Amino acid sequence: LCCQCGVPIPPNPANMCVGCLRAQVDITEGIPKQGMVHFCKQCERYLQPPGTWIHCALESRELLALCLKKIKASLSKVRLIDAGFIWTEPHSKRLKLKLTVQKEVINGAVLQQVFVVEYTVQSQMCEDCHRIEAKDFWKAVVQVRQKTVHKKTFFYLEQLILKHRLHQNTLRIKEIHDGLDFYYSSKQHAQKMVDFLHCTVPSRSKSSQRLISHDIHSNVYNYKSTFSVEIVPICKDDVVCLSPKLAQSLGNMGQICVCIRVTSTIHLIDPRTLQIADIDGSTYWRHPFSSLFHPRQLEEFIIMDISRVQEKKKGPGAGARSNKHTLAEAWVRKTSELDTEHQYFCCTHLGHILNPGDLVLGFDLANCNLNDEFANKMNPQHIPDVVRKSLSLYKVLCITQGWQGVGFYNEQQYQDFLEDLEEDETIRKNVNIYRNADIPVESDTDDDGAPRISLAEMLEDLHISEDATGGEGAEMLT
Repeated sequence: LCCQCGVPIPPNPANMCVGCLRAQVDITEGIPKQGMVHFCKQCERYLQPPGTWIHCALESRELLALCLKKIKASLSKVRLIDAGFIWTEPHSKRLKLKLTVQKEVINGAVLQQVFVVEYTVQSQMCEDCHRIEAKDFWKAVVQVRQKTVHKKTFFYLEQLILKHRLHQNTLRIKEIHDGLDFYYSSKQHAQKMVDFLHCTVPSRSKSSQRLISHDIHSNVYNYKSTFSVEIVPICKDDVVCLSPKLAQSLGNMGQICVCIRVTSTIHLIDPRTLQIADIDGSTYWRHPFSSLFHPRQLEEFIIMDISRVQEKKKGPGAGARSNKHTLAEAWVRKTSELDTEHQYFCCTHLGHILNPGDLVLGFDLANCNLNDEFANKMNPQHIPDVVRKSLSLYKVLCITQGWQGVGFYNEQQYQDFLEDLEEDETIRKNVNIYRNADIPVESDTDDDGAPRISLAEMLEDLHISEDATGGEGAEMLT
């Protein structure tokens, strides 16, 4: 019989029934039945004391562990058997946990009890969101500069940053003369951006820091860091003049070269021999050179006659040659001088796409004033004419534009960037290209063999209709 109420029971060490045992002993005593959880509305993260913010879905294992840690000290005296959530409305700001615990009580008897712990979700802005809202509060800034008149390199960098999602950690992006400033809340994010730029484009960087405050008692220093990144001022289709020492080290190639591509290195080609060379950032800063011409100095020519040239014999110590280009000799005439008989003879590396009657854009090196340290010392007979093909393109791709409101947009320069993407397959591999459904694509190439973007390279763009947002009469999307 139970020693308290006299009810017949199976024998147990306490000699009490379950009702009397629970009336005498409460194993949940000392365990808080209510608590508080801090939640940031902006980033939808929960505070994990003392200062860590983590992402947790409702009724997830991560959120359950977070709630149990708040009462971990109180649960040390009992054995936790089971824990789970009790469903509550998502907007109720309440989290309820159902816990099952066991504890050894009178004379070795084990008592099991179930109880509920209720947490109130308290809104609190995290430090990262607070810095974003402040806008002027930053710990590090990356100053990206390129001393050129056009911004094609920045359009290319924009696509790479959007593809690799590096813009998610920025507090803001500010347009400055010759470049952009990226503001970050931590030095580590800024250093990650600098490392990305070094791996993407030829550049060099410097860093500095400024002391903001100092706590002499805890020996804590608060700095603001600045990273200055300078990109080489060379872009695709620029005509450059190398120093004699650099040209000799690259396999005795000609000093006058054309930049055919800029990735992590500068890709150059000699239009008279098709010899190619790659120059990395460190080599460029040891032997710097600049563009001979401004893109606005391009003049329109018409191809009067062109003939392919058989491959010339390599000279001693010559480097590799391009297999994607064809050497040709052409007679051209300016469209502004069609009423005269004056023609120009030149060599070009674009013999595989040029035909008589084509309109091209080129630089007139014979009748121009070159203000370059190395070009002025060259023999005038060794300065060639350079021809660049001008492609008339139709719109077949839609590049997603980011950084709304930055103001770093120029329609003509952006179209030049799109043309570079369409001409160069190597560059397109680093950029996400989306198909424009409004424009039909009939073929991958034109009749003249000009490069085009194939359908296999394009991604299907994401379109969300208005009905999919849950408006009146909308159907459920699965």
